Amino acid sequence: MTWQVMPAYDSYERARREFSWDLPDEYNPAVDLLRTHDDPDRVALRYDPPGGEHAEPSEWTFAELDDASDRLAAALSELGVGASDRVGVVVPQRPENPLSHLANWKLGAVSVPLTVLFGRDALQYRLADSGARAVIVDADRRETIEEVRGECPDLEVVVEVGSWAEGDAHAFDALVDEHDPGIDVHDATPETETAIMYTSGSTGPPKGVLHSHALWLGRAAAAQNFFEGYAVGDGTRDGDVGGDAVVWTPADWAWGAALGGTLFGAWHHGVPVVGQPREGFDPGAAYDLMVRHGVTHAFMPPTALRLLMTVDPPADDLALEVLASAGEPLTPEVVEWVDEAFDDVAINEFYGQTELNLVVGNRSDWFDPRPGSMGRPLPGYRIRVLDPETREALPPGETGELAVKPDDRRVFFDGYWGLPEQTAAKQTDDGWFLTGDLVERDADGYVWFVSRADDVILTSGYRVGPMEVESAVLEHPQVEQVGVVGIPDDVRGEAIKAFVQPTDDAFDPETLRREIRELVRDRLAAYEYPREIEFVESLPTTSTGKVRRLELREREGSEE
Repeated sequence: MTWQVMPAYDSYERARREFSWDLPDEYNPAVDLLRTHDDPDRVALRYDPPGGEHAEPSEWTFAELDDASDRLAAALSELGVGASDRVGVVVPQRPENPLSHLANWKLGAVSVPLTVLFGRDALQYRLADSGARAVIVDADRRETIEEVRGECPDLEVVVEVGSWAEGDAHAFDALVDEHDPGIDVHDATPETETAIMYTSGSTGPPKGVLHSHALWLGRAAAAQNFFEGYAVGDGTRDGDVGGDAVVWTPADWAWGAALGGTLFGAWHHGVPVVGQPREGFDPGAAYDLMVRHGVTHAFMPPTALRLLMTVDPPADDLALEVLASAGEPLTPEVVEWVDEAFDDVAINEFYGQTELNLVVGNRSDWFDPRPGSMGRPLPGYRIRVLDPETREALPPGETGELAVKPDDRRVFFDGYWGLPEQTAAKQTDDGWFLTGDLVERDADGYVWFVSRADDVILTSGYRVGPMEVESAVLEHPQVEQVGVVGIPDDVRGEAIKAFVQPTDDAFDPETLRREIRELVRDRLAAYEYPREIEFVESLPTTSTGKVRRLELREREGSEE
C-alpha cells in the first residue's frame, strides 16, 4: 500500500487548491501504522533508556511492534477488554506506550492517554470519568493507581509495565510472552472511537475529548506539514520513505501533538522515532541524544527551545534539518536564535487544540514565516476571525475569536465525554468550531495570536485550568480562598501564580508556600504547582462570590 493522507506538494497554493481529506472506508490505525509499509523489517522505534537504567538501547521494527501488540491484545481480550472499553495508558516514552495503544485498537478499545506526571487526584478523576475498565501503568505510578482504585468503580484490570507485578495486577512482559500473535483485528472505520484525551478549561473540571480513528490521519497530515515532508519528494510510503530521517520529541507521549503528530505521524510515513523517558528537560542531554541518533526532525515545545538556547549546540555533529513547535506562541527571538545557531535548519510553528487537530502553521519551504505569527491555515481547513459578541466575520486587521472549519468533520473531535451541552457550545450552527483564542489576520492571510478569551494558562506547552489548581490549593487547612492566574515567564511562556488568602494571620509564609506546592504536585501534576504564591488579605470577587481572575491579572500587570 502506497497511500498517505497528505501527498507531497511543491507549493502552499497548490496544496490549498488540490488537497482533500480522501479518507478510506475502512481504517484501523494499528493496521495503518504497522502493516502498510513495503519493508516491515524497517526500524520503527529506537528506545534509548535513560542513563540510570541498566538496559541497553534497543530497536523495534514495524513487524516486531505488530507481533508484540498482537500478543498484548490477545492477553487483554482474555482479561475481558473488548470493543468500546476504555483503557488508561500511564506510560512514559518507552515501547510499552505505543504497544498499549496499538493493542487497544486491534481490539476496538478506546485509549485514554495519561501522563506519568499526573498525581493522585488527576489520575483518579480521569480514570473514573472515562469509565476506564483497564489501566496499563508504569511501575513508578503503580502505587498511585492502587490508592485510587476504590474510587474508580469501572476499573477491573491493572497491568504494570515490567516483568513482574504485585497483588492482582498483571505483569506486562508476562502477558506478552504468554500469548500468541495472529489476533483478528477489529473491523474499524475513520468514525470508530479511538481515544479520550483530557483538556483543561477555565471553569469546571478537565473535559474528556473523544476522538475517532480519523484523528491519527489528521495528525499524520500535520506531521507531513510541520516536518516539511521528512524530505520526501515523491509522496509514497515505500520502505525507504524519508531516507535517513529520524524523529524525536522530548514531549510526553500523552500529549496529542507528541503522540499523534510526532510518534504516530512519523510511523504513518514509515519514519523511525527515538523514545527516551525523562523526568525533566536537560538541554545538554537533548543535544547528546540528537547527535547519538542522528535526529533530523524534532518536535520541540517553545519551553524546550528556550532551554536549548542556554547552552552552545554541538559544532558539527547535528543532523538536524527541521524543528517543529506548538503548544504556546513562539517568540521572535527563538526563531532568530535558530537561524543564527544552526546551518539550514527550518523552524515551523503550529497551532492546534486537543479538540481540533493542528490547523494553522508555518512551513518554510512553502512560504516565508513571519516571526511572531502563528502562520497560515493548513490544507484541509478554513478559518475565520469572528466578533466575540455577534459571531460575524471580521475583516483583516481586527481582533476576534479564531474559528476553524475542517473540510471533513471527522478529523475533529466527536464531542466532550458525557458533556453534550459543552460539545454544542464549541461549534456554531453552521459548522465553525470556536477556539476561545483571540487573534488578528493580516491582509496576506497570516494569523497573529493576541490572547486567550478564557483563563486557561499555557505553561511549558501544557494547558492548565486555574480552577483545578485552585481546588487543590483549597484542600490545605490554612487556605481560606485562592485565585490562580498565569503570569509572563521567559522560559515557560507563562508561570502559574496563586493569590492565597490564609484562614488567619498565624502562619509561616515559607512553610505554607512549600506545603501548597507539594500539595498541588502530589494531587495534580509536577507542572501545575504555583511557582509564585502571594499572600493577600482578601481577593476580588463577583456579586456571586467568584474570584475575579481578570482583576488579579490586571493587578499583576500594573506592578511590573
